[in-house]
Amino acid sequence: MSDGDQGYESAARPEDLSRLIVERLNAGDVDALVALYEPDAVLALPEGRVATGSGEIRETYRRLLTDGPTFAPGRQLTTVRNGDLALTSVRLADGTVTVEVARRQTDGTWRWVIDQPNLLD
Repeated sequence: MSDGDQGYESAARPEDLSRLIVERLNAGDVDALVALYEPDAVLALPEGRVATGSGEIRETYRRLLTDGPTFAPGRQLTTVRNGDLALTSVRLADGTVTVEVARRQTDGTWRWVIDQPNLLD
């Protein structure tokens, strides 16, 4: 599946978002990362800050990827669904736990609306 006119693979299931984000982080593709989020999504940042909307999320990923870090996939935890909403979570190798809320889009694909990439500091 593609993400709109961008040609990016879309998430057919909420669990696909975790795989796609790691692939896109490692590819350094900021626009493809932003495509995983709804336009008005929120991304939690360190020190209680929040990036809101595509522009701020884009800038956050641009800064994060400046030095070309490498990311490893974690272990997908059980997804909890309620209609068009899904709570996803991943435990990373370092013990970090991520928590995200995804929403089913009108085309049946999934995008994140809330992303907390580091639940446990």
